[in-house]
Amino acid sequence: MDNLEEKELISIEGTIENITFRNEENGFTVFEFSNDDEGYVTAVGEIGNLYPGEKVIFSGSWAVHPTFGKQFKVESYVPAIPETADEMLIFLSSGIVKGVKEKTAQKIVAEFGDSTFEVLELYPERLARIRGISHEKAMEISRAYCRVSKERNAVIALEKYGLSTNEALKIFNKFGSKSAEMVEHNPYSLCNAGLGIDFDRACRIAGSLEKAPADEFRIREGVIYILRHNLYQQGHTCVPRESIIAPCRSLTGCTEDDAEKAIDDLIDIKRLIDEELYNRNFIFLPDIYEAEKSAAKSLLFYKRYAAKSFPEIDEQIKKAEVIGGVCYNEKQRLAIKLAVEKGMLVLTGGPGTGKTTTLRGILCVFEDQGLETVLAAPTGRAAKRMSELTGKEATTIHRLLEVEWDTEERATFKRNKRNPLTAQAVIIDELSMVDIQLFSALLEALPIGCRLVMVGDSDQLPPVGAGNVLQDIIESKAVPTVELDEVFRQAMESMIISNAHRIVRGEIPDLTVKDKDFFFLDRALPADAALTICDLAETRLPGAYNYSSVDDIQILCPSKKGETGTVNINKLLQQRLNPHEKGKPEHHFGGRVFRLGDKLMQTKNNYGIEWESGGVSGLGVYNGDIGVLKKIDEEGQTLTVVFDDRTALIPFEYSKDLEHAYAVTVHKSQGSEFPAVIVPVTGINSMLEYRNLLYTAVTRAKEIIVLVGREATVRRMVENDRKQKRYSALKAFIMLGDS
Repeated sequence: MDNLEEKELISIEGTIENITFRNEENGFTVFEFSNDDEGYVTAVGEIGNLYPGEKVIFSGSWAVHPTFGKQFKVESYVPAIPETADEMLIFLSSGIVKGVKEKTAQKIVAEFGDSTFEVLELYPERLARIRGISHEKAMEISRAYCRVSKERNAVIALEKYGLSTNEALKIFNKFGSKSAEMVEHNPYSLCNAGLGIDFDRACRIAGSLEKAPADEFRIREGVIYILRHNLYQQGHTCVPRESIIAPCRSLTGCTEDDAEKAIDDLIDIKRLIDEELYNRNFIFLPDIYEAEKSAAKSLLFYKRYAAKSFPEIDEQIKKAEVIGGVCYNEKQRLAIKLAVEKGMLVLTGGPGTGKTTTLRGILCVFEDQGLETVLAAPTGRAAKRMSELTGKEATTIHRLLEVEWDTEERATFKRNKRNPLTAQAVIIDELSMVDIQLFSALLEALPIGCRLVMVGDSDQLPPVGAGNVLQDIIESKAVPTVELDEVFRQAMESMIISNAHRIVRGEIPDLTVKDKDFFFLDRALPADAALTICDLAETRLPGAYNYSSVDDIQILCPSKKGETGTVNINKLLQQRLNPHEKGKPEHHFGGRVFRLGDKLMQTKNNYGIEWESGGVSGLGVYNGDIGVLKKIDEEGQTLTVVFDDRTALIPFEYSKDLEHAYAVTVHKSQGSEFPAVIVPVTGINSMLEYRNLLYTAVTRAKEIIVLVGREATVRRMVENDRKQKRYSALKAFIMLGDS
């Protein structure tokens, strides 16, 4: 909506004749309206709950669709208010008011004529005079009418501030009939309402108001905005108080005293939490604070009321060895015993150290005792990998907890304190990926006496979401932890594994071997490295190893930017692997071209997207899910993307949350494993040249990895043990509760 003047908007008055398609979630509609000058016009846009027969003034521009021809693209609209009995009959007969169909509408208008709307809003009890309408039904009709009326009034009132119809509808759904008053009073709050409106946009809306809002609102919302940015972009669950002042001054232009006062005010009204930890004051958003406090409390509770140990555990371990055809080392035996005797365990270790073998042993003992055991991981790919390694079905943590989504697209779970899981043992893999809110929800859903085994690699990158769960639990020393550090001989035959351990130890990986599974190609210039990466993905690796360029090969980049970043590599690879062809469907969005057959990644959790898998349907696609574009439906305005075993239907408006995935960042690859991985190691921002990023990239490869770039870059990354700084409080809360 910021560029409306550049689009040379025109206004057309017309009557809606037919609704061809409507997306009920976002209001996107394909429809026809009649106009005295243009005749019948096909139009598209977010028009909320308009109906056939309604007179409307549309504002928008003409466009030519490649398939459907000339269309009018609606940017905003002003519906005419029905004034006569005939117009009111058309309105009520449209079905827009829940509970009122055509025959009922005719009865109501016949009874009350031009006073129909007044009766519906102010005197609904009079509707009960009409045969077939009870008093209860009359009240329901009145409530439905009032909601529609208030929604339409709110949309009209909000659009004058440059908000789209879809944005206005979202604001109405969140704030109700007082939406316009709220925006006029404190427009800055829009940037913290989860509506996709950033701080600068909120400031522009504030500038369009007749009366300037109070300056204190701008500073307060700026502080909240900074904390939300740290939460969602940096993964911090809290921030030292003194670290907020400078960003707040930069964002809002306020003084240091103003920033301090805003923080104090927000603490007073409970929009922020202040906690002293490690002799420093940390500031939290309330929901994240509660998640960390709750997780710490739950961990200590389950530790205190752990399940009882089994008798004859040594004999059971021997039995597991026989069944698995293995011989456990000392630490593996210890891990199995602790899982049984203590009821809670953290199992960590790098590749080739026997985590999977140990996990199978724990499973074997649990199942031998008849325990109902469930396996889960944070992503679909990680769960699928867990199933393959253990031979037992695994699910995502979201599915395990039976996720649901509220009206504001926030995750809620059917499994919780009041409705716990029925499992007697829960094993979670890839714990390094689990953010604090999901971890807290998982702990709340455990029944008393349930065993909990948490598996992860503490040298991996922290989760994409907020928190540092695995590292905090290990460092708290409150939960029994076993770190497997002996690399098995057969694993050491893999250069991927041996070089991964060299990287962890701060040693330069062996880049000279040419006949195993770890390769290094020296390319000094980023542009040359990018072309080599494309050659490897398009022809060299598929030709040598029969890999699929789309399904088997994954480029993992430290950064999005630069010649060896994901944006450029994706552009180059799309041109090579899936070029433009006449007749091949394409969808253009924000400068991107999504083409049938493209490899795509979801970059944001979206809990309302529908998917189907093997006859089972569900909701939700998640940040980091990778799939292939199988269908582009222009008429229905949707993309069909297959994510592993799930076929998802994604409305065009959510294509903003999709990116090409021939290349993805290392951060987004966590929990996944690919047959072949290619990593650029040149042209990297120095801030991203650190050890555990390289280690994470290397350990994503199952069969082959190729580093392309400069040996000096590899050396700098290995020597830099500066792990990504992340503020979190779980460790502190556990230690305070355990003292």
